[in-house]
Amino acid sequence: MSTKITFVGLGIMGSRMAKHLITGGAEVTVYNRSVSATRPFQDMDCKVAMSVDAAVKEADVVITMLANPEAVESVMLGENGGLKHMQTNALWIDSSTVNPSFASRSAAEAKMAGIRFLDAPVAGSKPQAENKELLFFVGGEPEEVEQATPFFSLMGKKVLHIGETGKGASFKMLVNIMLAQSMIIFSEAILLGEKMGIDREFMLNLLPNTVVAAPFIKFKAESIRKDDYEVMFPLELMHKDLHLAGQTAYELDQPLFLAGLAEDLYARAKQEGLGRLDFAAIHRSLKSSKR
Repeated sequence: MSTKITFVGLGIMGSRMAKHLITGGAEVTVYNRSVSATRPFQDMDCKVAMSVDAAVKEADVVITMLANPEAVESVMLGENGGLKHMQTNALWIDSSTVNPSFASRSAAEAKMAGIRFLDAPVAGSKPQAENKELLFFVGGEPEEVEQATPFFSLMGKKVLHIGETGKGASFKMLVNIMLAQSMIIFSEAILLGEKMGIDREFMLNLLPNTVVAAPFIKFKAESIRKDDYEVMFPLELMHKDLHLAGQTAYELDQPLFLAGLAEDLYARAKQEGLGRLDFAAIHRSLKSSKR
């Protein structure tokens, strides 16, 4: 008998991940709080549930890909959340980007409900989700990781078992604070170079190929060149991730000076109406800033 998978959360990332599971031959049920997001799945070889309890009640594996801890709380941990309706010993995989303490809390509540748990956030954005090139950072027991790996392989290219529960969320946090700050650093360098009279096209062509530039900058340089920030990873979610990093740093009594400044800069960009654009739109915000 095939494994029954329920996928919860059909946004930019989740919709593509779910489609790969379906086209890969998995037996899939999908659910999204906003019904409109389920419409593309109506004609696919899957079931579409209209409530979270109906979605998860027969599932062997439930995968959630939601925007933030509050959404996971509402959908899975709330009074009428999905966790209460899952089968005993089913596996819940949370691929949402959340803070480690929240992942640990999810694991604890799952255990109390007789449910197994993995935190498995992903590295990658819209193109990687589209092309099955996601990298999964996984926290949890080895036997659960082994069970989930075939499903991860339908959605991505690599699985890294980071350690115990919460370690997947922890590692994803490190990746995202570096990602956010690297985008600011590159943007500031370009803007200062322009003020110093260096040709903008020359910098956008050359700087991304230097050893000091993060590899993803090559793609974001094109967005800056065109001033076109089609969303791959929303700026508002990058701000959320930086906020969660600050919360975690507070819990662990570890200062995050530069990440804290980055959080303020992304917050300002969001206030300027750039939140639904790609996070590379921080360049537009910085360009319009005055000292």
